[in-house]
Amino acid sequence: MSHHRNPERKNDNLVSESDFRAERESAKKALKRELGLQKILGRSKGVQELREKIDRISSCDVNVLISGESGTGKELAARAIHYLSSRADKPFVPVNCGAIPENLFENELFGHVKGAFTDAKFPQSGLVKEAEGGTLFLDEIGAVSPYIQIKFLRLLQDNEYRPLGGSTYHKANIRIIAATNQDLPSLVNRGAFREDLFYRLDIISIHIPPLRERIEDIPILVEHFMNQYSKEFCMESKEVSHDTMKTFIGYSWPGNIRELENQIQQLLVMCPSELICAEDVQFSSLPEEQEENQEFEHFQTAKKRVVDDFEKTYLTQLLTEHKGNMVIAANAAGKSRTALWNLLKRHNLSPKEFRI
Repeated sequence: MSHHRNPERKNDNLVSESDFRAERESAKKALKRELGLQKILGRSKGVQELREKIDRISSCDVNVLISGESGTGKELAARAIHYLSSRADKPFVPVNCGAIPENLFENELFGHVKGAFTDAKFPQSGLVKEAEGGTLFLDEIGAVSPYIQIKFLRLLQDNEYRPLGGSTYHKANIRIIAATNQDLPSLVNRGAFREDLFYRLDIISIHIPPLRERIEDIPILVEHFMNQYSKEFCMESKEVSHDTMKTFIGYSWPGNIRELENQIQQLLVMCPSELICAEDVQFSSLPEEQEENQEFEHFQTAKKRVVDDFEKTYLTQLLTEHKGNMVIAANAAGKSRTALWNLLKRHNLSPKEFRI
């Protein structure tokens, strides 16, 4: 009796294992897509279109610009794009551009080498390095200064960056997703945002509609937040009356989904009854005008601040226009090269940074 294995049987097993792995990977991708899009809640036309667009673009490794009012869920959309992409196993690193002071921005973003400044006793990696292989999410991109815009342009244009104090550039393998609640084309027209940077960011654009334009989604969001926070706070869920829901639907929600989320948390904790009635709802009203007795800063302090802002913006635009050429820039500004050098030194600017 022969004990030789049948080679065809072995081959069949290999094919079977290969098919199994392929099916498993396909199932994982389908589950990931479903879970990623599940967090984009709603049945409105705007939300359906948003989910479809996210599903389409997630597999394409291109830069995305997300626009929408504050509180609409721009970071949620960015995370969905990341977790549906081939970069899902790598980091998603959010950066609030409006919260980082300009003098710290370069260090936060690109890190520094040892000895880059007085307290730099050790090298430090920045957020770009932290996002390597994954996605860097730049929230409030419209808030960055012209000087930092140049740094972003280099990163997007050449996929490289230089740590503070470093002499060599590092390659960056990241996807950029930016978000803004401002009108970037308007900022471009006013010279407050670089046109070349805008077009680098705006390869694919997504707009998230405000909550007042998708009122049919409000009951779904109310139920979602009620379930979420009753579990989180270890409390019994509460029922929302018909009149309360009418109140929610009739309100304009200037703070969008974030305001609705906060409202549900407050009602869940503060409402004594298991039924939330319309009279339990109190919307936050932000003051439209500043207090009359507001303390004004000293005249000289205010003047210096405005002059400093003007000088830095002017110098950045001047050197950008003339690509860091000091001779041409000085002539255009009507200043001597020495005077221009002194101004640049005062604002920690270097002509080399504009030679791109």
